Amino acid sequence: MRDNRPMTMTSDEIRECFLGYFEGRGHLRRPSASLVPAAFDASVLLTTAGMHPLKGFFLGIEEPPAQLLTSCQKCFRTTDIENVGNTSRHLTFFEMLGNFSIGGYFKEGAIQQAWDLSLNGFGFRSEDIWVTVFEGDDELGLGPDEEAIAIWEALGVPRERIVLCPRSENFWQAGPTGPCGPCSELYLDRGLEFGSPDDLPGGENERFLEYWNLVFMQFDQDLTPDGPVLTPLPAPSIDTGLGLNRMALIQQGAATIFETDQFAPLMALGRELGSSSDDERALRILADHSRAMTFLIGDGVVPSNEDRGYILRRVMRRAVQQGTRIGIEGLFLPRYAEQVIEIMGGAYPDLVEQRDTIVKWAAAEEEGFKRTLEQGTRLLDDLLAKGAVGAQDAFRLHDTFGFPIELTREIAQERGVPFSGEAEFTQLMDAQRARSAAGPGTRKVGRSEEAIRELGAEPAQFVGYEELEVHTVVQGVAQDDGRVLLKLAESPFYAQGGGQVADVGVLTGEDGAPLAAVVDVVRAGDDQALVIDGGTLEPGTRVVATVDRAARHATACNHTATHLLHAALRERLGDHVRQAGSYVGPDKLRFDFTHTERLSEEDRRHVEDEVNRMILESLPVRPLTTTLTEAKSLGAMALFGEKYGDVVRMVEIGDGSRSRELCGGTHVRTTSEIGLLRITSEGSSAANVRRIEAVTGPVAVGLLREHDALLRQAADDLRTSPDQVPAAIAALRERAAAAKDKGGAAGGADVDALAAQAREVAGAKVLTVAVEVADAKDLMTLADQLLGRLGDEAAVVLGGAADGRVQLVAGVTPALVARGVRAGEVVRAAAEVAGGGGGGKDTMAQAGGRDPAKLPQALEAAGATIEAALS
Repeated sequence: MRDNRPMTMTSDEIRECFLGYFEGRGHLRRPSASLVPAAFDASVLLTTAGMHPLKGFFLGIEEPPAQLLTSCQKCFRTTDIENVGNTSRHLTFFEMLGNFSIGGYFKEGAIQQAWDLSLNGFGFRSEDIWVTVFEGDDELGLGPDEEAIAIWEALGVPRERIVLCPRSENFWQAGPTGPCGPCSELYLDRGLEFGSPDDLPGGENERFLEYWNLVFMQFDQDLTPDGPVLTPLPAPSIDTGLGLNRMALIQQGAATIFETDQFAPLMALGRELGSSSDDERALRILADHSRAMTFLIGDGVVPSNEDRGYILRRVMRRAVQQGTRIGIEGLFLPRYAEQVIEIMGGAYPDLVEQRDTIVKWAAAEEEGFKRTLEQGTRLLDDLLAKGAVGAQDAFRLHDTFGFPIELTREIAQERGVPFSGEAEFTQLMDAQRARSAAGPGTRKVGRSEEAIRELGAEPAQFVGYEELEVHTVVQGVAQDDGRVLLKLAESPFYAQGGGQVADVGVLTGEDGAPLAAVVDVVRAGDDQALVIDGGTLEPGTRVVATVDRAARHATACNHTATHLLHAALRERLGDHVRQAGSYVGPDKLRFDFTHTERLSEEDRRHVEDEVNRMILESLPVRPLTTTLTEAKSLGAMALFGEKYGDVVRMVEIGDGSRSRELCGGTHVRTTSEIGLLRITSEGSSAANVRRIEAVTGPVAVGLLREHDALLRQAADDLRTSPDQVPAAIAALRERAAAAKDKGGAAGGADVDALAAQAREVAGAKVLTVAVEVADAKDLMTLADQLLGRLGDEAAVVLGGAADGRVQLVAGVTPALVARGVRAGEVVRAAAEVAGGGGGGKDTMAQAGGRDPAKLPQALEAAGATIEAALS
């Protein structure tokens, strides 16, 4: 057995052994893709397998750079989160080694190479290797994979070590339709000390450890009323996966993955920091989740309450809870992130480059969650003591204290307390989302991709960087969900992508006669199709395709301005700023970026001035075609959710020292074409994501003229000159304040002294305080006065007690309501602690309680509710 051999391999050596072996046999070595899938692939939130970034090659949507590929892919699987720590091998983040053949070698080549590398690379004895093959399936109309069996036998594997397994174990498919095929898996027999003579590969035992899966993609599956139908693929392919961490366990003779070289230092760190360092489960969770956290942030994910940001937040908060549980004091997630970077930075240099950003987000999320963790844990302890936790309880813990539902359920299970109401919890969450962010649905990209592929012919050649009008020919026409799709041989139209909207324009005959309007352009990998309105065109028709020049130029101005804005924000706020989404159209630009708090007026003015300075400098804008490696060495920004090939398009502004981005969009030739930029708004898009909207060129000029007109109107109303409007308004405010002060503050409270107690939370002013005012009307008046002192983004919660009763009032400014803070929810959370209830509007609400002794805790709960909404 391998465990008896004196030599061991490190994880780095395993990685290089595998990649070097296949590279030496004609495979192109591919770097790991991001954990964030390409924007056009909405099938999963995170990369889950080695073949996932290559799916476009296997489906024929994209042209592969080579027929044979090999890679070590970063992967994350949410399905294993709750198993981490409970078993010796489950992980969320892991590395998957793979070799891939796209229409090259098939079963024989894959099996022979796996056998050779197992024996001569990893040093296994042939008698210790068992294999499984597909046993066949009546519904699919397939018998046993006799071809694979024969190949294994020809290599010397005896028939008794070839085990037949059912479709559930040894048949792979990406979904209900599409490429699929049987599998063959390699297992290492670790000996009878790990099991019994009756154990077999594929069963639930520790004796046989699966280390390599070979997938033979040879069919295309379609669903019919009579069941699945398999059609042989014209070019069968190979997809294999070997878990690096699983191989490290074998090579290093470790009892668990957490004793291997990538994990041992993290386990040791937990023992060093914690006072209860014998909690193996907590140490494992910290080790795994800190790796996941570090790689996710390194790939541009930030903690939030939606999608992949929620997955990151979930693993980070689970890690914080486990670290607190074993007595680790102070901030510890940054320490873990530093350790992960030290271990993994050699193989993944991007982690080293992103060190400061990773540490910043780790510290910010840990600090934010710890502010509410103690209060939330106290409430959960009270619920557990009562013997049950329901959906309403779990929703409040999530909504008020930031407890992921999974964490609540897990703690309840640890205490042996039943948790019920998963369905009701989901309904409550759905209702909350509908209240706070109702929006239009999005069209699934996959349907358009399928329709474009059905048009056949060669991919349309995009010539729109150089030409806005071309004489070309129609290659195909199809109906797609009520739309007419048309593919050209050459197209000047830009297809929507990278945040930029699609071009619009017209198709005319070569005689100038109008044929159809182009209203949209959809893409499928390297291909595209026009969405047309009007006209009936047939394949083979000669047409003149013309892009709307004014709309294209306005869009190009906004796109280049977005690059300038990105550069100015990073320069002003720091390198943690990354693009997190954008809209670039002819009307405006919208730019989402990662940052924890709103921009101050000074920051906003500086960023706008810096963009306009670069516009006035008339800097050249140069699109360059280069290799991905060269672009990254020059410091080019690779953007969130984009997929890049080996050859990329890089847009450089000026000498490149200020802005270099990988970008396929359209741009102006010099920055002076933009004219000017005006920021119209800055606010929160999601937790830890800010959004700027801006306009450029003639639209910006029109906005400035509109503002001038408003200023002149205000001057006329105030009977002063435009330059004296601020002074006139200040005088009015002084008179209003004097009149209010003459009447006295509500209940005799000192408004200025109370306002001075407000603290800043995520860029907002938050005041939660007990006052010597017990009358509800006076409390509401006082809250209104305080909001007037605290500014546009503020929340005030006041509490008073008298005659055995508690009175509570919450006030929230409209700007903070837009960020998710609602007075009714805040005051309700406080009132529940004080033994009462209440509610009201989003901007002002009141409540009562029966327990004055709980007033301090009630105000704490109100503050926690506000912080959770802002996090």
